[in-house]
Amino acid sequence: MQHESIDPRLVEEFLKLTKNVTDAPKFVPAPDEITLESTPFDVVYEEDKVRLLHFRPLVEKQVKIPLVISHAIINRYHILDIQSKKSWVRKLLEEGINVYMIDWGSPTNIDKYLDFDDYVNSYMDNCIDFVRKESGVDNVSLQGYCTGGTLATIYASLHPHKVKNLIATAPVIDGWKDTTVVSNVTKQIDVDKIVDTIGNMPPEFMYYCFSILKPFEQGLEKYYRFFKNINDKEFVDNFLRVEKWLNDTPPIPGELFRQWIKDVYQENLLIQNKMFVGGRQIDLKKITMPLFIQIAVGDHLVSPECSMPLYYAVGSEDKSLRIYPTGHVGMIASSFSQKKVLPEMCEWLKERSK
Repeated sequence: MQHESIDPRLVEEFLKLTKNVTDAPKFVPAPDEITLESTPFDVVYEEDKVRLLHFRPLVEKQVKIPLVISHAIINRYHILDIQSKKSWVRKLLEEGINVYMIDWGSPTNIDKYLDFDDYVNSYMDNCIDFVRKESGVDNVSLQGYCTGGTLATIYASLHPHKVKNLIATAPVIDGWKDTTVVSNVTKQIDVDKIVDTIGNMPPEFMYYCFSILKPFEQGLEKYYRFFKNINDKEFVDNFLRVEKWLNDTPPIPGELFRQWIKDVYQENLLIQNKMFVGGRQIDLKKITMPLFIQIAVGDHLVSPECSMPLYYAVGSEDKSLRIYPTGHVGMIASSFSQKKVLPEMCEWLKERSK
């Protein structure tokens, strides 16, 4: 009986991987040794748990209209400034754009009654009014990423006179067209029972959602790549920064979560112009300022079909839709982002900020 021989390359790969696993403690720093913030900023405004960060300029010539960024409420803002070579913020600063960031903070039990009205018409509006006053301008450029893009879109429809340019990066808009695992899960849950029972949505729920998005890629394959590249300092540093960011998920206020799940995912009111925030109906046709939408083909958190309807729903005549061959995080924190995504956005933003 003839036995097939084992490919020596497989043996070599296995032995190398085993050695890398053994040597990992020598190359991997402890979590508290990893610092995510890489670009200096000043906290210029605070309200409750919310902070407004103003990043210090890196070049002398500045674009007149400042940019206010609303990051995703399900994570911390650090992904937009994850490291100097892949920092969304730093690239903007190098292009002469005056950058502010709304840090939503970490809600506690006392914040469980905060809803869309509080986030949009209080926190975001107060931050933007501060920037307008400090910069001496009537309106600002506003960018929202992921769920922060949804907040920015709603804000622009309610306060269009305060927004000169709107940038929506992977925004959650049409819940019924979202084909992701997150969307499918949220459409099945009894959100009233959950919020009435536990209040704020805990980080553990978000960890669960993230873990089931791509089980193989987020589990076995991810750590296989990590140990395989354990001697690559840049790869390890980037991996650990992203992992620390993922594990720093804040709670979501109960009432905000309730309204989010019902109005955006289950009843899909936002795209139908039937959603109410602070007693006012959201009409996307009132978004008439220049609009720039960024979508990632491989987005596993917000599917392209969920974001794309915004392009057709607004009243803007000057609008652009860009689709990129990358993923949710890759669109804002990667070498591809630095070489392709950001240069296109900066060029568009500068032209409309004159």
